Amino acid sequence: MTANLNRPAIAVRGLRKSYGEKVVLDGIDLSVAAGTTFSLLGPNGAGKTTIVHILSTLIGADAGEFEVAGHDVRREPDAVRAAIGMTGQFSAVDKLLTGEENLRLMADLHHLGRREGRRRAAELLERLDLVEAGGKLAATYSGGMRRRLDLAMTLVGAPRVIFLDEPTTGLDPRSRRELWQIIRELVADGVTIFLTTQYLEEADQLADRIAVLDQGRVVAEGTPDELKRRIPGGHINLRFADRTELDLAARTLGAVSRDDEALLLQVPHDGAVHSLRALLARLDDASIEVAELTVHTPDLDDVFLSLTEKKMEAVR
Repeated sequence: MTANLNRPAIAVRGLRKSYGEKVVLDGIDLSVAAGTTFSLLGPNGAGKTTIVHILSTLIGADAGEFEVAGHDVRREPDAVRAAIGMTGQFSAVDKLLTGEENLRLMADLHHLGRREGRRRAAELLERLDLVEAGGKLAATYSGGMRRRLDLAMTLVGAPRVIFLDEPTTGLDPRSRRELWQIIRELVADGVTIFLTTQYLEEADQLADRIAVLDQGRVVAEGTPDELKRRIPGGHINLRFADRTELDLAARTLGAVSRDDEALLLQVPHDGAVHSLRALLARLDDASIEVAELTVHTPDLDDVFLSLTEKKMEAVR
């Protein structure tokens, strides 16, 4: 599967959606490069699922221009549906059918034909490690197996863009990481993933770019590292073998926090490699020996709390 890397797989400009007087989306602009994973973060009610439903043609928007896989969502909904797949928050698996039967049913819906449908089902059962479970009722599957089958059903039509709306909710850590690996393999094949998730580690692990949504607006966008660098609080911990080295380092570095009992200095730091090299050069020029060095940079939890109303709620 190939992707046109010169044209965004998803382009959104001025997207607006209201329910009565409640504004859910208030002028959203997004651009998702083909063959990448884009993650949308935000608190419950921020509008993440609404965006997914609009872009996948399930509901309409009040205003805006938006394309998916090169097709205008409002003028060419059939072409959009033919190019996308979607795995929602809740499994679409029929528990009264076997895994293989679920896939063959989906193949029929895609008009693949009997022989091609069987071939595609067998291929996906193998790809998602469900061969042994293929002949068993989906009702007997674990949560992780059911989620893999759900994704396999999404892949029957060989979509170029896949919307994953909180796909790992309720999964155990092992099942979640197995699904992460499948997502990485899909992106390596050129598929574009649009991911919403409540798990910040998930976005950090998978996303090439992240947008943070709050109160219907995008309040920040960038790579995971770019977003982390926007949040203050990064620092380096320097531990020394004795009090003499500690005092000398404190005088050399100036404004730092110190813990005399632990022989520790905490130096504000932006996480950049060149800044770390400069710091170590200053210590080396002063012939100061550091016994231990650790770097702390803000994580996506810090970003999320800083940029959304969750921070305000925590204070109340």
